[in-house]
Amino acid sequence: MAIAKAERLMNLALCLLGTRRPLTKHELRSSIEAYRDAFGSGAGHGAGGDDAFNRMFERDKDDLRELGLVIETVDGIDGEVGYLARRDSNRLPPITLDAEESAALGLAAKVWQQARLAGAASGALQKLRAAGMPLAGEPDEPDAGPPHSALEPRIPTHEAAFEPLMLACRDRRPVVFDYRKSNAAHPEPRHIEPWILECWRGHWYVAGWDRDRGAERVFRLSRITGKVRSRQGKFTVPVPDHVTVRETVERWAGETATGTARIKLRTGHGYPLRARALVVRELDGDWDELEIPYGHGLDAWLVEFGPDVVVLAPAELRAEVVDRLRAVAKG
Repeated sequence: MAIAKAERLMNLALCLLGTRRPLTKHELRSSIEAYRDAFGSGAGHGAGGDDAFNRMFERDKDDLRELGLVIETVDGIDGEVGYLARRDSNRLPPITLDAEESAALGLAAKVWQQARLAGAASGALQKLRAAGMPLAGEPDEPDAGPPHSALEPRIPTHEAAFEPLMLACRDRRPVVFDYRKSNAAHPEPRHIEPWILECWRGHWYVAGWDRDRGAERVFRLSRITGKVRSRQGKFTVPVPDHVTVRETVERWAGETATGTARIKLRTGHGYPLRARALVVRELDGDWDELEIPYGHGLDAWLVEFGPDVVVLAPAELRAEVVDRLRAVAKG
């Protein structure tokens, strides 16, 4: 049904944009296949059929206007009303992008290329290039050779949960999925109202309202097991104007530091930890000692490095890491 309506709206828009004179309801009814199939090409199907067509046409016209199409209503000489959408009234103004906006569009397109919006993203980029607007990371001329920078930003979207959650965020649909916490042996079902997806430190997270816990929660997509399943009904909680995904993740990942921890890190491993280190001391050929910021949730992050990390201090952090490792081993 959704596809049929979209096709009907597209055909109506093309008729209104392609005409040089206003078209009456009767002409549109006989020109658009969906209207002909449902109501015939004109009178003779009874007042009920005419009324049904008029209601559908008015809804379609309102939907197109809500999508941004400027439709004019013109009174004809014979008193019959006509409709058209002038191309000059529906032409987008020239688009100009600065370097930062161009880079953001190029990066976003690479994300969508790994999901259902790949076709739309590629088409949009081609139109921008055809308008003479090179995107960041591309040469200004077709024969200019490769870009000067050897680095190219990428945001991978390998998680199977990315696309269904992206669509659920867009359509405001509740979802349910099985989620395994870092210290849990088995996944648990979560019922959430997804608000937004965000990438942080190479991992994708979804923020939303956890119905079971009655609170805002952030979930890492790589810890979602199985399929993301949609649920009927509307959101029960208003979506905030600003969702602090990164701040929430940082707080639970130990980024909001309240102290300093000392760890041993195997040489050649744990580069994210080295990037945050306040002090690095070489112990021997195999291990280094690091001082890193210590905050709530740091134990969950350290566990991800497995045998390449040994916590030296404080004692409570070491105990938390050991407990998490034991829970994983039991699973």
